[in-house]
Amino acid sequence: MTDFTKILDKAKELEAKMKESQEKIKNIQVEGTSGSNSVKVTLNGENEMIKIDLSDEILKENKIIIEDLIVAAHNNAKSELKSKTSEEISKSTSGLGIPGFKWPL
Repeated sequence: MTDFTKILDKAKELEAKMKESQEKIKNIQVEGTSGSNSVKVTLNGENEMIKIDLSDEILKENKIIIEDLIVAAHNNAKSELKSKTSEEISKSTSGLGIPGFKWPL
């Protein structure tokens, strides 16, 4: 087998694993919190907000504080999603001998 054939085989294997990872990533759900868990934001694997939960106590706060806590919870969820996505991609690419491969590209 030539080196070029080996490269093509690895590329096909990577493509299949990446497609599998993309499907798994779509099903990921992460929760970000702020304000001692008084604000919770849930994102799916496509970075869409699918739920927001505000405690009764936080609703008594000033509007600006609530808005800031929502933004903080969303950013926390995005960070968690990025971490889980990277973890899933790493699982797919491990063992393929692709040095320095990191997600996102």
